[in-house]
Amino acid sequence: QAQFVESGGGLVQSGGSLRLSCAASGSIFSINRMAWYRQTPGKQRELVAVIPTGGSATYADSVKGRFTISRDNAKNTVSLQLNSLKPEDTAVYYCHGFINLAPYWGQGTQVTVSS
Repeated sequence: QAQFVESGGGLVQSGGSLRLSCAASGSIFSINRMAWYRQTPGKQRELVAVIPTGGSATYADSVKGRFTISRDNAKNTVSLQLNSLKPEDTAVYYCHGFINLAPYWGQGTQVTVSS
């Protein structure tokens, strides 16, 4: 059984930076389309950034120019660098990807930005 395990997150002041990491483990033959989502209470989970196996990353308009997604295929990891954080970025962040063609979610990590 495969899984994603997230790390990073925490409390930061407005304008600060954080880095989230997500590592896949288990029996892995392939990982496609890795992404980060976020969710706040009472709202639907929203796509923040996605990076395919090959090709360019895409971002939600709200984070363009501030967040950067990257992946290390050799280590089966995906990361999200969050810069110039704003209070409205406060949310639980989840990584997502297709391991062996099946969808998996990370457990979620809290990011809180104070004003």
